Amino acid sequence: MSKLASLYPAHVTELQHRAKQALSRENLDGMIIHSGQELRVFLDDTTYPFKVNPHFKHWLPLTNVPNSWLIINGSDKPTLIYYQPVDFWHKVLPLTDSYWNDFFDIKVLTKASDVEKLLPYDKKGFAYIGAHIEVAQALGFETINPEGLLNCIHYHRAYKTAYEQECMRESNRLAVLGHQAAKNAFLAGLSEYEIQRAYLKAMQYGENDTPYGSIIALNENAAILHYTMLEQKAPSEHRSFLIDAGANFHGYAADITRTYARGNSEFADLITRMDQLMVNAVDGLKPGKSYAELHVETFAQIAQVMQEFNLINVSADSAVESGIVSAFFPHGLGHHLGLQTHDVGGFMADERGTHVNAPEQHPFLRATRTVEANQVFTIEPGLYFIDSLLSDIKQSDKADMVNWSKVEIMRPYGGIRIEDNIIVHQSHNENMTRDLGLA
Repeated sequence: MSKLASLYPAHVTELQHRAKQALSRENLDGMIIHSGQELRVFLDDTTYPFKVNPHFKHWLPLTNVPNSWLIINGSDKPTLIYYQPVDFWHKVLPLTDSYWNDFFDIKVLTKASDVEKLLPYDKKGFAYIGAHIEVAQALGFETINPEGLLNCIHYHRAYKTAYEQECMRESNRLAVLGHQAAKNAFLAGLSEYEIQRAYLKAMQYGENDTPYGSIIALNENAAILHYTMLEQKAPSEHRSFLIDAGANFHGYAADITRTYARGNSEFADLITRMDQLMVNAVDGLKPGKSYAELHVETFAQIAQVMQEFNLINVSADSAVESGIVSAFFPHGLGHHLGLQTHDVGGFMADERGTHVNAPEQHPFLRATRTVEANQVFTIEPGLYFIDSLLSDIKQSDKADMVNWSKVEIMRPYGGIRIEDNIIVHQSHNENMTRDLGLA
């Protein structure tokens, strides 16, 4: 915590600088960031799990406090309106003394509807930043989530301060603990549900503490890209295991994927080969490189792997040209990572929000931006055996390009994805995931 405390002042200074520039560009006096509020389940008296506005947690490590507000103009000390109700139904998080307190003028709010008394009376020059448009309108805001302001903020969010990088190292440390426990649970023959429980227990997490729903997929289920069913009964045979699961620390996400196989098999060899490919892709992540270009290069390397393992009857170049590789690798190479798992700013050429289109053959990419120092990315190549996509090829004039007998051998294993979290520095890449020993 002492390291975070030493890095935090420079973080706030940088955010103040960015805010001042963005507000000046848009001729605004300030912005008021709403942490959000709990959403009630339809026709019920319970609420959905609270997810804080990422713009709010960018400034301070408060992720579980709804109905709170930040008033920022880029020059004066920001004001934090901290919600602290009198509530005997729920536990109220107390305002504790921490390294960030002195950087805010803190005002306590005991009744959410009284916030107007603490906000600026004249809101004409202030922009509301948040999800609750009806609340903003009721409070008298005329400028709500202005595109120009958000574009500028989102563009600069891609550059992580030293404080943010340290938070992400810690989120990776937590996730690695979970991944190691999950691997052991797989090798012990447990069910998907039990593996998920082992993952959460290792991090001391509850069900809603992860940045996204964990993908815990055994055997054929690994072919479902966003599989979240969690079967409670263990399969009769544990052939393969794909885990895509993350962690949060002070609102910053880790997003890690591993694939394992039981025993020696050609699929296990394919995992080893895909791991080598992933490491090569990380090496290609350099300042000045287009992320889209790196994806295209990795796409071609996956075709080469398919040829090496006799999954196709044609050359790697022919497989790329025909488009059949997309049936085996149907997603992008990775994405920006930070306050959100799929962090913002991945398609921006500048702070005005100029969009950088994905290549026509790869419309599913999550990032096309030029790589620069202090950006954080995931690298996550994959190779899958997805029935619906394979069926499309089988019914097309490209069917003869695929070695279907080899594909049938691989189908019971589902697929492979391997994902690390990388900080790009000017002189080198920092692989937070592997530096923590997760092979």
